[in-house]
Amino acid sequence: MKQKLGMLSLGCPRNLVDAESLLERLNSKGYRIVEDISEADVALVNTCAFIEEARSESVEAILELIELKNKGKLKKIIVHGCLAQRYKDLNKELPEVDAFVGSLELNHGTKRFALTPKHYAYLKICEGCVNNCSYCVIPKIKGRLVSLDEESIIQKVKDFNRQKISELNIIGQDITGFGMDLSGRIRLTGILKKIISNAPDIGWIRLLYLNPERITDELLKLISSHVQVCKYIDLPLQHINSRILALMNRKITKKEIISLIEKVRKVIPGVCLRTSLILGFPSETDKEFKELLDFIRDAEFERLGAFIYSREQGTAAYGFKGQVPRKIKQERFDAVMSLQQEISSTVNARLLGKQMDVLIEEKQDGAYIGRSQADAPEVDGLVYVNSRRLLKEGEFAKVRITDTLEYDLVGEVI
Repeated sequence: MKQKLGMLSLGCPRNLVDAESLLERLNSKGYRIVEDISEADVALVNTCAFIEEARSESVEAILELIELKNKGKLKKIIVHGCLAQRYKDLNKELPEVDAFVGSLELNHGTKRFALTPKHYAYLKICEGCVNNCSYCVIPKIKGRLVSLDEESIIQKVKDFNRQKISELNIIGQDITGFGMDLSGRIRLTGILKKIISNAPDIGWIRLLYLNPERITDELLKLISSHVQVCKYIDLPLQHINSRILALMNRKITKKEIISLIEKVRKVIPGVCLRTSLILGFPSETDKEFKELLDFIRDAEFERLGAFIYSREQGTAAYGFKGQVPRKIKQERFDAVMSLQQEISSTVNARLLGKQMDVLIEEKQDGAYIGRSQADAPEVDGLVYVNSRRLLKEGEFAKVRITDTLEYDLVGEVI
């Protein structure tokens, strides 16, 4: 009788890609994959250890599985991924866990055990990072940048194209670094052209995690000129003050960031700009934080996420002087998110009466839920769609916006 295996995958979409590959391997070895982990014989938790909050979530999940094992509801527990890769002595702290397994090799093969809905997927084209930001532990966990070979990428794209998925999300820690380990130069635009030419039946191609230091004119022109490529730039800036940026080892200045934003919006009309920021970085002053608030107000990002600075052992910033008290970091986080809520409401209000293509995700409470090109899966807003005709999951519908909320939109099928 096949052993039943259940997986809990935590963290980012990059982790999800690893989880899909791991499940495919285990399924091919004879394990029967079950959705409800409490019904499994073997539980596998795919962990994240990027910041304190992620580590706590991972440990809490492991402890819950240990409780199930102690009650006789599980036979084995396997801890996989970033937590196991970062902390080599976890077996001493968690003796109830049967095995700890670190990161997978990047080339996972072409098959996957899909954990996303059928209409969209993630394609990880690189692993690790080339940036060495002073606050980030990723190089310690994932190592230096490793790019997936072009042959493997194109084979995966062809498989997704045969499935006629509606949306392919190209991901990595920083996809603008793609190819730098292979040839010493950026090759993102080149591989994207090949991806596009091999994906005629894929509706949208979305690029996630673009480092502002390596956004080239060639890349912007490609995004602007290809209808398949979402007009969505995920641009993690982290801060705007030049002193803080230098301390973060972000090799870009305030002046260069503002110039880049102006260029992006000029080259790609109607673009959705998403950014992420770190609040309470060591030695950040009230004046520098106000500078950041003023920048957010002026830039009017369509999408914005923020993180409270997490002091991580093994990073350069761990030893920086002027660590900001937790209370102040929380206050700054609250202020940024409150401001962005106002901006998002204003940005959305401008869309009233406009038409847009919406990717239908599901039907819920009599209405359909979908996403626009400006909304990446799981992280951005939604479009609530009213329709007199039946819509299918993964279908693109032409929608007129009839109402706007702080983060979401309401519309009707034309």
